[in-house]
Amino acid sequence: MMQRQTNKYILIILLAIPFFGIAQKDFSQKVTPRMRVILDNDYAGDPDGLFQLVQHVLSPSVDIRGIIGSHLKPGDGFDPSNETATHAVQNVNEVLSLLKLDGKFDVYQGSNQGLKDTETPNESAAAKFIVKEAMRTDVDSPLYVVCGGGLSEIANAYLLEPKIAEKITLIWIGGPEYTDIAPPPPGYTSLEYNTAIDIKATQVIFNQSNISLWQVPRNAYRETLVSYAELLTKVKPQGKIGKYLTEKIENVMELTNKYKIYTGETYIMGDNPLVLLTALQSSFEADPSSSFYTLKQAPKINDAGLYEVNHSGRNIRVYHHLDNRLLFEDFYAKLQIANQN
Repeated sequence: MMQRQTNKYILIILLAIPFFGIAQKDFSQKVTPRMRVILDNDYAGDPDGLFQLVQHVLSPSVDIRGIIGSHLKPGDGFDPSNETATHAVQNVNEVLSLLKLDGKFDVYQGSNQGLKDTETPNESAAAKFIVKEAMRTDVDSPLYVVCGGGLSEIANAYLLEPKIAEKITLIWIGGPEYTDIAPPPPGYTSLEYNTAIDIKATQVIFNQSNISLWQVPRNAYRETLVSYAELLTKVKPQGKIGKYLTEKIENVMELTNKYKIYTGETYIMGDNPLVLLTALQSSFEADPSSSFYTLKQAPKINDAGLYEVNHSGRNIRVYHHLDNRLLFEDFYAKLQIANQN
Protein backbone atom coordinates (compact mmCIF):
# COMPACT_ATOMS: atom_id res chain seq x y z
CA MET A 1 0.00 0.00 0.00
CA MET A 2 2.81 2.39 0.97
CA GLN A 3 4.68 1.64 -2.29
CA ARG A 4 1.54 2.32 -4.32
CA GLN A 5 1.04 5.74 -2.66
CA THR A 6 4.71 6.62 -3.18
CA ASN A 7 4.48 5.75 -6.87
CA LYS A 8 1.34 7.88 -7.13
CA TYR A 9 3.08 10.94 -5.70
CA ILE A 10 6.10 10.44 -7.95
CA LEU A 11 3.80 10.28 -10.99
CA ILE A 12 2.06 13.51 -9.97
CA ILE A 13 5.40 15.30 -9.60
CA LEU A 14 6.66 14.02 -12.97
CA LEU A 15 3.47 15.10 -14.69
CA ALA A 16 3.74 18.55 -13.15
CA ILE A 17 7.34 19.20 -14.23
CA PRO A 18 6.57 20.06 -17.89
CA PHE A 19 3.92 22.59 -16.85
CA PHE A 20 6.34 24.40 -14.54
CA GLY A 21 9.03 24.31 -17.19
CA ILE A 22 6.97 26.06 -19.87
CA ALA A 23 5.32 28.65 -17.64
CA GLN A 24 7.64 31.51 -18.66
CA LYS A 25 7.52 30.50 -22.33
CA ASP A 26 3.71 30.43 -22.40
CA PHE A 27 3.50 33.70 -20.49
CA SER A 28 5.80 35.54 -22.88
CA GLN A 29 4.40 34.07 -26.10
CA LYS A 30 0.76 34.88 -25.33
CA VAL A 31 1.42 38.57 -24.53
CA THR A 32 2.37 40.97 -27.32
CA PRO A 33 4.18 44.25 -26.54
CA ARG A 34 1.98 47.25 -27.17
CA MET A 35 4.19 50.17 -26.08
CA ARG A 36 7.84 51.16 -26.05
CA VAL A 37 9.36 52.03 -22.69
CA ILE A 38 12.65 53.59 -21.60
CA LEU A 39 13.55 52.90 -17.97
CA ASP A 40 15.44 55.69 -16.19
CA ASN A 41 16.31 55.35 -12.51
CA ASP A 42 18.98 55.95 -9.88
CA TYR A 43 19.72 52.25 -9.51
CA ALA A 44 22.63 52.91 -7.12
CA GLY A 45 20.27 54.50 -4.60
CA ASP A 46 17.20 53.33 -2.73
CA PRO A 47 16.80 49.61 -3.60
CA ASP A 48 13.14 50.09 -4.50
CA GLY A 49 14.43 50.95 -7.97
CA LEU A 50 15.87 47.45 -8.32
CA PHE A 51 12.44 45.97 -7.54
CA GLN A 52 10.95 48.15 -10.29
CA LEU A 53 13.68 47.06 -12.68
CA VAL A 54 13.03 43.37 -12.06
CA GLN A 55 9.26 43.69 -12.46
CA HIS A 56 9.61 45.74 -15.63
CA VAL A 57 12.05 43.43 -17.42
CA LEU A 58 9.75 40.48 -16.60
CA SER A 59 6.76 42.25 -18.21
CA PRO A 60 6.16 41.05 -21.79
CA SER A 61 3.59 43.75 -22.68
CA VAL A 62 6.31 46.42 -22.85
CA ASP A 63 9.10 46.70 -25.39
CA ILE A 64 11.96 48.01 -23.26
CA ARG A 65 14.07 50.03 -25.66
CA GLY A 66 16.77 50.87 -23.14
CA ILE A 67 17.65 51.09 -19.46
CA ILE A 68 19.32 54.21 -18.06
CA GLY A 69 21.34 54.39 -14.87
CA SER A 70 21.10 57.96 -13.57
CA HIS A 71 22.81 59.86 -10.78
CA LEU A 72 21.93 60.63 -7.18
CA LYS A 73 22.20 63.89 -5.26
CA PRO A 74 25.80 64.59 -4.21
CA GLY A 75 26.56 62.99 -0.86
CA ASP A 76 23.50 60.72 -0.91
CA GLY A 77 23.49 58.24 1.96
CA PHE A 78 22.93 55.28 -0.37
CA ASP A 79 26.02 56.16 -2.43
CA PRO A 80 28.03 59.27 -1.47
CA SER A 81 30.48 58.87 -4.37
CA ASN A 82 30.75 61.09 -7.44
CA GLU A 83 30.07 58.15 -9.76
CA THR A 84 26.53 57.19 -8.86
CA ALA A 85 25.34 56.86 -12.47
CA THR A 86 28.30 54.58 -13.16
CA HIS A 87 27.40 52.46 -10.15
CA ALA A 88 23.74 52.45 -11.23
CA VAL A 89 24.72 50.81 -14.52
CA GLN A 90 26.75 48.22 -12.63
CA ASN A 91 23.70 47.35 -10.52
CA VAL A 92 21.51 47.07 -13.61
CA ASN A 93 23.93 44.62 -15.19
CA GLU A 94 24.11 42.61 -11.96
CA VAL A 95 20.32 42.27 -11.84
CA LEU A 96 20.12 41.26 -15.50
CA SER A 97 22.80 38.65 -14.91
CA LEU A 98 20.91 37.17 -11.95
CA LEU A 99 17.82 36.94 -14.16
CA LYS A 100 19.88 35.36 -16.97
CA LEU A 101 19.00 38.29 -19.21
CA ASP A 102 22.56 39.39 -19.98
CA GLY A 103 22.72 41.24 -23.26
CA LYS A 104 18.95 41.32 -23.82
CA PHE A 105 18.59 45.04 -23.10
CA ASP A 106 20.69 48.04 -24.04
CA VAL A 107 21.98 49.81 -20.91
CA TYR A 108 23.05 53.46 -20.96
CA GLN A 109 24.85 55.58 -18.41
CA GLY A 110 23.52 59.00 -17.56
CA SER A 111 25.61 61.93 -16.46
CA ASN A 112 27.19 61.69 -13.00
CA GLN A 113 26.03 65.22 -12.18
CA GLY A 114 22.98 67.40 -12.57
CA LEU A 115 22.37 70.37 -14.85
CA LYS A 116 24.48 73.50 -14.28
CA ASP A 117 21.64 75.68 -15.56
CA THR A 118 18.29 75.29 -17.35
CA GLU A 119 19.71 75.96 -20.81
CA THR A 120 22.82 73.79 -21.12
CA PRO A 121 22.44 70.01 -21.45
CA ASN A 122 24.91 67.38 -20.34
CA GLU A 123 25.34 65.41 -23.56
CA SER A 124 25.32 61.96 -21.98
CA ALA A 125 24.93 58.71 -23.87
CA ALA A 126 21.59 58.27 -22.11
CA ALA A 127 20.21 61.63 -23.24
CA LYS A 128 21.30 61.06 -26.83
CA PHE A 129 19.63 57.66 -26.78
CA ILE A 130 16.32 59.17 -25.56
CA VAL A 131 16.41 61.66 -28.44
CA LYS A 132 17.21 58.96 -30.99
CA GLU A 133 14.38 56.67 -29.82
CA ALA A 134 11.85 59.49 -29.54
CA MET A 135 12.55 60.81 -33.02
CA ARG A 136 12.16 57.47 -34.79
CA THR A 137 9.77 57.53 -37.74
CA ASP A 138 9.69 53.78 -38.44
CA VAL A 139 7.43 52.85 -35.50
CA ASP A 140 4.01 53.99 -34.36
CA SER A 141 3.76 52.43 -30.89
CA PRO A 142 3.60 54.97 -28.03
CA LEU A 143 6.82 55.75 -26.19
CA TYR A 144 6.90 56.14 -22.41
CA VAL A 145 9.94 57.40 -20.54
CA VAL A 146 9.55 56.25 -16.94
CA CYS A 147 11.68 57.89 -14.30
CA GLY A 148 12.04 56.87 -10.66
CA GLY A 149 14.76 59.34 -9.69
CA GLY A 150 15.86 62.79 -10.76
CA LEU A 151 14.85 64.23 -14.12
CA SER A 152 18.36 64.96 -15.39
CA GLU A 153 18.42 62.67 -18.43
CA ILE A 154 14.99 63.53 -19.79
CA ALA A 155 15.78 67.24 -19.25
CA ASN A 156 19.13 66.79 -21.03
CA ALA A 157 17.32 65.08 -23.90
CA TYR A 158 14.71 67.84 -24.15
CA LEU A 159 17.39 70.55 -24.21
CA LEU A 160 19.21 68.64 -26.96
CA GLU A 161 16.01 68.25 -29.02
CA PRO A 162 12.81 70.01 -27.85
CA LYS A 163 10.77 68.17 -30.51
CA ILE A 164 10.79 65.03 -28.33
CA ALA A 165 8.06 66.70 -26.25
CA GLU A 166 5.56 65.77 -28.94
CA LYS A 167 6.74 62.17 -29.09
CA ILE A 168 6.74 60.84 -25.51
CA THR A 169 4.80 60.48 -22.31
CA LEU A 170 6.91 60.98 -19.18
CA ILE A 171 5.94 59.16 -16.00
CA TRP A 172 7.76 60.53 -12.96
CA ILE A 173 7.90 59.34 -9.38
CA GLY A 174 8.54 62.58 -7.55
CA GLY A 175 7.44 65.93 -6.25
CA PRO A 176 5.84 66.86 -2.93
CA GLU A 177 2.14 66.64 -2.16
CA TYR A 178 -0.40 68.99 -3.69
CA THR A 179 -2.06 70.32 -0.57
CA ASP A 180 -5.52 70.36 -2.14
CA ILE A 181 -5.19 66.58 -2.67
CA ALA A 182 -3.28 65.28 0.35
CA PRO A 183 -1.48 66.59 3.43
CA PRO A 184 2.27 66.02 3.82
CA PRO A 185 3.49 63.19 6.06
CA PRO A 186 4.63 63.67 9.66
CA GLY A 187 8.10 65.16 9.93
CA TYR A 188 8.19 65.89 6.20
CA THR A 189 10.81 67.85 4.31
CA SER A 190 9.57 70.59 2.00
CA LEU A 191 12.02 69.51 -0.70
CA GLU A 192 11.00 66.07 -1.93
CA TYR A 193 13.78 63.47 -2.44
CA ASN A 194 13.66 62.98 -6.22
CA THR A 195 13.17 66.69 -6.89
CA ALA A 196 16.27 67.42 -4.82
CA ILE A 197 18.44 65.21 -7.04
CA ASP A 198 18.33 67.87 -9.77
CA ILE A 199 16.12 70.91 -9.19
CA LYS A 200 17.19 72.57 -12.43
CA ALA A 201 16.16 69.48 -14.42
CA THR A 202 12.76 69.55 -12.69
CA GLN A 203 12.42 73.20 -13.70
CA VAL A 204 13.20 72.33 -17.33
CA ILE A 205 10.47 69.68 -17.45
CA PHE A 206 7.78 71.61 -15.55
CA ASN A 207 8.52 75.22 -16.49
CA GLN A 208 9.93 75.04 -20.01
CA SER A 209 8.72 71.88 -21.73
CA ASN A 210 5.27 70.80 -22.88
CA ILE A 211 6.04 67.08 -22.42
CA SER A 212 2.98 65.00 -21.58
CA LEU A 213 3.50 64.26 -17.88
CA TRP A 214 2.02 61.71 -15.48
CA GLN A 215 3.24 62.52 -11.98
CA VAL A 216 3.22 60.23 -8.94
CA PRO A 217 3.96 62.60 -6.04
CA ARG A 218 5.08 61.68 -2.55
CA ASN A 219 1.62 61.04 -1.06
CA ALA A 220 0.90 58.48 -3.82
CA TYR A 221 4.22 56.67 -3.94
CA ARG A 222 4.16 56.34 -0.14
CA GLU A 223 1.10 54.08 -0.56
CA THR A 224 3.20 51.29 -2.02
CA LEU A 225 4.06 49.48 1.19
CA VAL A 226 5.23 45.88 1.46
CA SER A 227 5.84 44.13 4.74
CA TYR A 228 9.05 42.38 5.72
CA ALA A 229 6.99 39.22 6.23
CA GLU A 230 5.92 39.41 2.58
CA LEU A 231 9.53 39.77 1.48
CA LEU A 232 10.54 36.72 3.52
CA THR A 233 7.70 34.50 2.25
CA LYS A 234 7.04 35.76 -1.29
CA VAL A 235 10.32 37.24 -2.51
CA LYS A 236 13.33 35.72 -0.74
CA PRO A 237 12.45 32.08 -1.68
CA GLN A 238 12.36 32.96 -5.40
CA GLY A 239 15.88 32.01 -6.42
CA LYS A 240 18.98 34.16 -6.59
CA ILE A 241 17.11 37.31 -7.59
CA GLY A 242 14.61 36.98 -4.74
CA LYS A 243 17.42 36.55 -2.24
CA TYR A 244 19.33 39.48 -3.76
CA LEU A 245 16.34 41.85 -3.57
CA THR A 246 15.43 40.90 -0.02
CA GLU A 247 19.00 41.30 1.18
CA LYS A 248 19.08 44.81 -0.30
CA ILE A 249 16.20 45.78 1.99
CA GLU A 250 17.71 43.94 4.93
CA ASN A 251 20.91 45.94 4.44
CA VAL A 252 18.91 49.16 4.75
CA MET A 253 17.18 47.82 7.87
CA GLU A 254 20.53 46.99 9.46
CA LEU A 255 21.95 50.40 8.60
CA THR A 256 18.98 52.33 9.97
CA ASN A 257 18.94 50.21 13.13
CA LYS A 258 22.61 51.04 13.64
CA TYR A 259 21.72 54.73 13.77
CA LYS A 260 18.58 54.06 15.84
CA ILE A 261 16.26 55.00 12.98
CA TYR A 262 13.73 52.23 13.42
CA THR A 263 11.81 51.63 10.20
CA GLY A 264 9.33 49.07 11.50
CA GLU A 265 7.99 46.20 9.39
CA THR A 266 7.33 47.87 6.03
CA TYR A 267 9.25 49.32 3.12
CA ILE A 268 8.04 51.75 0.44
CA MET A 269 8.42 50.33 -3.07
CA GLY A 270 7.83 53.77 -4.48
CA ASP A 271 9.24 53.12 -7.97
CA ASN A 272 7.08 50.10 -8.84
CA PRO A 273 4.15 52.31 -9.92
CA LEU A 274 6.18 52.84 -13.10
CA VAL A 275 5.24 49.24 -13.94
CA LEU A 276 1.62 49.66 -12.86
CA LEU A 277 1.10 52.68 -15.13
CA THR A 278 2.68 51.05 -18.20
CA ALA A 279 2.80 47.25 -18.34
CA LEU A 280 -0.36 46.81 -16.26
CA GLN A 281 -2.69 49.07 -18.20
CA SER A 282 -6.20 47.77 -18.91
CA SER A 283 -6.78 45.26 -21.68
CA PHE A 284 -9.29 47.35 -23.67
CA GLU A 285 -9.23 51.16 -23.91
CA ALA A 286 -5.70 50.84 -22.57
CA ASP A 287 -5.05 53.05 -19.56
CA PRO A 288 -4.07 52.58 -15.87
CA SER A 289 -7.80 52.21 -15.19
CA SER A 290 -7.57 50.85 -11.64
CA SER A 291 -5.52 53.79 -10.35
CA PHE A 292 -6.90 57.29 -9.92
CA TYR A 293 -5.56 60.67 -10.95
CA THR A 294 -6.56 64.33 -11.05
CA LEU A 295 -5.90 66.60 -14.01
CA LYS A 296 -4.04 69.63 -12.69
CA GLN A 297 -2.39 72.64 -14.21
CA ALA A 298 1.35 72.05 -14.01
CA PRO A 299 2.87 74.23 -11.31
CA LYS A 300 6.01 76.29 -11.68
CA ILE A 301 9.03 74.84 -9.85
CA ASN A 302 10.97 77.57 -8.05
CA ASP A 303 14.66 77.59 -7.20
CA ALA A 304 13.93 75.86 -3.89
CA GLY A 305 12.26 72.95 -5.71
CA LEU A 306 8.78 73.91 -4.48
CA TYR A 307 5.50 74.48 -6.33
CA GLU A 308 4.29 77.92 -7.38
CA VAL A 309 1.15 78.76 -9.33
CA ASN A 310 1.64 78.80 -13.09
CA HIS A 311 -1.47 80.14 -14.81
CA SER A 312 -0.12 79.16 -18.22
CA GLY A 313 0.90 75.64 -17.20
CA ARG A 314 -0.26 72.67 -19.27
CA ASN A 315 -2.55 70.01 -17.82
CA ILE A 316 -0.77 67.03 -16.27
CA ARG A 317 -1.99 63.84 -14.64
CA VAL A 318 -1.34 63.75 -10.90
CA TYR A 319 -1.94 60.27 -9.47
CA HIS A 320 -3.34 60.15 -5.96
CA HIS A 321 -4.33 56.49 -5.53
CA LEU A 322 -2.61 53.37 -6.88
CA ASP A 323 -3.84 49.80 -7.30
CA ASN A 324 -1.44 48.07 -4.92
CA ARG A 325 -3.21 44.71 -5.18
CA LEU A 326 -2.57 44.46 -8.91
CA LEU A 327 0.91 45.92 -8.57
CA PHE A 328 2.29 43.56 -5.94
CA GLU A 329 0.41 40.38 -6.82
CA ASP A 330 1.81 40.80 -10.34
CA PHE A 331 5.31 41.30 -8.95
CA TYR A 332 5.17 38.17 -6.76
CA ALA A 333 3.71 36.10 -9.60
CA LYS A 334 6.35 37.18 -12.12
CA LEU A 335 9.12 36.35 -9.66
CA GLN A 336 7.63 32.89 -9.18
CA ILE A 337 7.31 32.27 -12.91
CA ALA A 338 10.88 33.45 -13.53
CA ASN A 339 12.17 31.17 -10.77
CA GLN A 340 10.53 28.11 -12.36
CA ASN A 341 12.76 28.40 -15.40
